[in-house]
Amino acid sequence: MVREFTVGEVASRSGVAVSALHFYETKGLIRSHRTAGNQRRYGRDVLRRVAVIRVAQELGLSLADIAAAFASLPDGRTPTREDWRMLSESWAADLDRRILQMQKLRDGLTGCIGCGCMSLERCPLHNAHDRLAAEGPGPRRLLVEAAGKATSPSRT
Repeated sequence: MVREFTVGEVASRSGVAVSALHFYETKGLIRSHRTAGNQRRYGRDVLRRVAVIRVAQELGLSLADIAAAFASLPDGRTPTREDWRMLSESWAADLDRRILQMQKLRDGLTGCIGCGCMSLERCPLHNAHDRLAAEGPGPRRLLVEAAGKATSPSRT
């Protein structure tokens, strides 16, 4: 017997507000069908999808990124372990880059921003004569490039 959930049950089980579930549905992230009485009903797989949405958002992925990944999942059936494995592999490089970025920020932020140190020769944020402008906009030494490599650690 296939168990279906009301929107309230999904909200209670997932820890997500009913309004968020409706929003996710309008964005195509989850699906429901309507009963004869026009009430929403969700399949059991929606609980896993909502869990993935919540964790992915917490990690900084956009709803567009999540929707693109979910587009690889099958319609009409609960995703298998293999379906979820392929989805996670599609996020692996981006998540690895984000991890590197967070580690770089964690390791450099405390010691650099607002430190008031007098050793500008060793400061990774020091940019004498604005030499980094030629490399492009933004915090060049704090960003991790999309390819997963840290930006140049040069101290010029």
